Amino acid sequence: MHFVAGPNALVVRAPFELVKSGGRTSAFVKVKKGDRLPLQLSWYASHEPAPPPFDVDKAMRATDAFWQQWANRCALKGELRDTVMQSLLTLKALIYAPTGGIAAAPTTSLPEQIGGVRNWDYRFCWLRDASLTLDSLLVSGYVDEARDFRDWLFRAVAGDVADLQIMYDLYGGRRLTEYELPWLPGYEGSKPVRVGNAASGQFQLDVFGEVLSAIYLARKSGIAARADGWPIAKAIIEYLEQAWQRPDDGIWEVRGGRRHFTHSKIMAWVAIDRMVKLIEEFGSGGEESAAMLPHLRSLRERIHEETCARGYNPQLNAFTQSYGSDALDASVLLMPHVGFLPATDPRVKGTVRAVEQTLLRDGFVLRYGTEHGTDGLPGTEGAFLACSFWLADNYAFAGRIDEAEALFDRLLGLRNHLGLLAEEYEPSLRRQISNFPQAFSHLALVLTARVIDAQRQQAKKPQKRAAAG
Repeated sequence: MHFVAGPNALVVRAPFELVKSGGRTSAFVKVKKGDRLPLQLSWYASHEPAPPPFDVDKAMRATDAFWQQWANRCALKGELRDTVMQSLLTLKALIYAPTGGIAAAPTTSLPEQIGGVRNWDYRFCWLRDASLTLDSLLVSGYVDEARDFRDWLFRAVAGDVADLQIMYDLYGGRRLTEYELPWLPGYEGSKPVRVGNAASGQFQLDVFGEVLSAIYLARKSGIAARADGWPIAKAIIEYLEQAWQRPDDGIWEVRGGRRHFTHSKIMAWVAIDRMVKLIEEFGSGGEESAAMLPHLRSLRERIHEETCARGYNPQLNAFTQSYGSDALDASVLLMPHVGFLPATDPRVKGTVRAVEQTLLRDGFVLRYGTEHGTDGLPGTEGAFLACSFWLADNYAFAGRIDEAEALFDRLLGLRNHLGLLAEEYEPSLRRQISNFPQAFSHLALVLTARVIDAQRQQAKKPQKRAAAG
């Protein structure tokens, strides 16, 4: 049976009768245990012939073999491998193979609050995920996928650095115009349903740190440098040197006005730090870069000092969401991850305590308090799962291994029967909410498993030495 709508067409093939009636197509089939009824749905351009049917059983066997072979390539061993394998499979499934781009989620407008307006289109590729994506793939042994994503990243950011977007489509395209579909009822009445994402036009400092961190990570992991790598890195630094003192829209793409977000300044520091390391460790840029080093080291220190002075609130004993603010934001929990400050620093410990006291809801972490009006939107949202993984990371980094494992296990318990995680969890409803499955949540899961495992191994080393003595 064929369906045509303008340039698009579908063909449905089934071994039973399909009946059209009143604009609907239906079939009634009796099945019993053990029956297999192959149903094929294929898209094609309506001006072209329909694609031929295929052998469903053969296609199923080939699909199963592909995923088994891919999973067997995983370099991780033991308990860590079992824990993260489903997340790695999910990330692989979100990669668009022809370009290497990875979708943040395959869905749009699944709400952050049931019945609310916080409904966004996540079917795009965020630069923010760049270093996390590379790190997750590389630590698991998937170098080909990491290289493909690195190459997507270079193509996407090519051109004028001042025009760098925070996200692109899976081809690296820039036009992500946001519009609404008012005729659709929305998920459980959550309107509007949106296509495109207006946040693509925002200015966010953190993406420059993510891009340079990804470039550095690829080199450190043995992926060969690209000829266009140094010009892109240099252009980013030259632009960032002038732009890092500007207010921006922040990691959470808020629509309540630009501020001097603390996380954004931390990531500006990351950009300079990774550039310094690219030069020091790999000689990137040759003689030209060597002459830049003293200035870059000085700039790195300047950004660090200002961020610590203006992003830290002594009264709260915590780094806050933005300069001069009393509001907290879970994004600053990334400080130990990126090397800005260690988890044992008193200011980081104070920040963790403040997050525990202010942003925890039934044991899970909110991104920020929506009551402050920072995001310019009505309503609330659930606990952001990646932020909860970041809190577990901080516990592990600070030697609080038992607490880290307990929180990690609670987060693992939120996964559905297929091991999948959405963007958020609503404790009051005891259900996952927002777009699903969410790459950011699965990236965070992989890295938290790695952090906890590394801290476990580190804790065992002194015991082994004592036993040997």
